[in-house]
Amino acid sequence: MIKLSEISSRAPTHLDKKETRKKTKKIAEEIAELASVLFAQRKNALLVVLQGMDTSGKDGATKNVFQGTSPSFVAVKGFKKPTDEEFSHDFLWRVSKEAPSKGQIKVFVRSHYEDILIQRVHKWVSEEKVTNRINAINAWEKSLANDNNTTVLKFYMHLSFDRQLEKLQERIDDPLKQWKHNPGDWEERKHWDEYMRCYEDAINRSEIAWHIAPVDNRWYRDYFIAEQVLQALKAMNLELPTLPKDGES
Repeated sequence: MIKLSEISSRAPTHLDKKETRKKTKKIAEEIAELASVLFAQRKNALLVVLQGMDTSGKDGATKNVFQGTSPSFVAVKGFKKPTDEEFSHDFLWRVSKEAPSKGQIKVFVRSHYEDILIQRVHKWVSEEKVTNRINAINAWEKSLANDNNTTVLKFYMHLSFDRQLEKLQERIDDPLKQWKHNPGDWEERKHWDEYMRCYEDAINRSEIAWHIAPVDNRWYRDYFIAEQVLQALKAMNLELPTLPKDGES
């Protein structure tokens, strides 16, 4: 049973910031190379889910982890408030269309878990519906793995309450970041404890395990996520396709 309050949101004290950034850059280069093989082979896919509170750094992590990867090989999708058309379908309808095709890496910055987080926190859905949705999510994720050779790699962006305050204030104080400011983020912050409860429940009821990524230190966040992405790609045993030998079709 995962208890988020018992897991540090900061980088391990023994790590050096500068050296870790160098390692992340090297890992990002390896990811880029394997992404090209994944695309060429077209037998597997990778879905990276980045889910966390406002200011946890989902966009920044995506930028840095895939800094060397061609846009031909990786795509990013964020799920915000559903449109009227999306509301008229089941909650996974809009998500299923965005699942990665074979040969592709897809990154969800906010994901299908929004429908059992913000809606649950604000009591827009019943607990019975939450349970039904969790079961549907588990079934959908397993179907990706079983039917499309898709590795589902999920990260909870583990941000501390105090660090979020710093980052939200930056969006007011720093002219270069003011475009990110959203008064609604401050309102959601008031529900922090309830969000933590809902995140913990979603994580613990998931059949595909989550990685708890400490994100208070952005340099470590990038390294942590990049390392897991690299290992997931290596586990696919990717090989570049070759031309058939004489006599073979």
